Amino acid sequence: MTQAPATPSATRRRHDREIVALAVPAFGALVAEPLFVMADSAIVGHLGTAQLAGLGVASALLTTAVSVFVFLAYATTAAVARRVGAGDLQAAIRQGMDGIWLALLIGGLVIAAALPSAPALVSLFGASDTAAPYATTYLRISALGIPAMLVVLAATGVLRGLQNTRTPLYVAVAGFLVNAVLNLGLVYGAGLGIAGSAWGTVIAQWGMAAVYLTVVVRGARRHGASLLPDATGIRASAQAGAPLLVRTLSLRAILLLATAIAARLGDADIAAHQIVLSLWSLLAFALDAIAIAGQAIIGRYLGAGDAQGARAACRRMVQWGIAVGVILGLLVIAARPLFLPLFTSDSVVKDAALPALILVALSQPIGGVVFVLDGVLMGAGDGPYLAWAMLVTLAVFAPVALLVPVFGGALTALWGAMTLMMAVRMLTLWLRTRSGRWIVTGATR
Repeated sequence: MTQAPATPSATRRRHDREIVALAVPAFGALVAEPLFVMADSAIVGHLGTAQLAGLGVASALLTTAVSVFVFLAYATTAAVARRVGAGDLQAAIRQGMDGIWLALLIGGLVIAAALPSAPALVSLFGASDTAAPYATTYLRISALGIPAMLVVLAATGVLRGLQNTRTPLYVAVAGFLVNAVLNLGLVYGAGLGIAGSAWGTVIAQWGMAAVYLTVVVRGARRHGASLLPDATGIRASAQAGAPLLVRTLSLRAILLLATAIAARLGDADIAAHQIVLSLWSLLAFALDAIAIAGQAIIGRYLGAGDAQGARAACRRMVQWGIAVGVILGLLVIAARPLFLPLFTSDSVVKDAALPALILVALSQPIGGVVFVLDGVLMGAGDGPYLAWAMLVTLAVFAPVALLVPVFGGALTALWGAMTLMMAVRMLTLWLRTRSGRWIVTGATR
């Protein structure tokens, strides 16, 4: 007796369960990561203004260095999920090991570059004479944790590809707690000052990496996957990640350009911009959680050869993205009288930030579509298109944003350009998704 095909409502419920099961823990892990910097800032801040300023410069450099290599998570998630969909767990974990070996290789190269160049990098970021020594100390010590951070990215991609986002959540929360305890003990108990904060963070990061490696190694042994480095596999992982690196660099260029232009508008505008950008980044975590679910689910469907299932999952995730975007937008509008006083009591800064916040709120449904489709195409391994799409977006955004100060525009005009940027991203991603060219089934793309 043949089984009746699933009804549309049953299919939607199945997709909803999958999205929630993957997205909610992913959101928790994403939010836990910035808490590292917040904990360090809270502890170091009591040492003095110069130490806190030094931490701010060093943290910005470290965050930039690590975020550039986020493709280690994205590319690994897609590749592993395809193998899972094809039913080949041994090859899935082997693919993940290639990503981890690539992370260690890149991490070693970054350390080799960061240690001797730390003073020059700190100076380039404009640290004052009093803050520079603290920034250099923190940067040199924390650089030793970069390989661990990159291993965490790659191993997180492995687990996401295996449809497991709970373990990254547990590791992130445990890492945050250990980091806070170590920082307090080393900074004040051992009297190491800002160096103690850096060592505490490095130890916590390597601890997280060790947990991830233990989980992946156990999986490799269970399924008979080799743990040894494979030059061909590492090279393939690098090739898959290269387009996503271009995409990430283009996006970073957009954000840096927006900040540079806001600085030219005046002190009140740059202060308001930082407030609005912090909220925009926080909202992005919620939308990115759905994108992470999209990477894992789409990769699995395509690996299983189920093109129809991939299309259906994509449609449902877009609906989720729009719905979450609408909810977030309404929350921003409702909470804006409470949100702004948390950051400033300056009425001029508040007046500059308020209309920009309204634009951020109105653009959240657009952001929902952008993040979801970004995740869908990543899950499909469609990195080259994502790279070209982001370069096109940068090419549209840059001249529009640069014209803002020329024509006497204020922060609202700049965030209008940011909204345009998101609209262009949505258009390019929608066109690709609608074409169906992203649908390539099989264990590899």
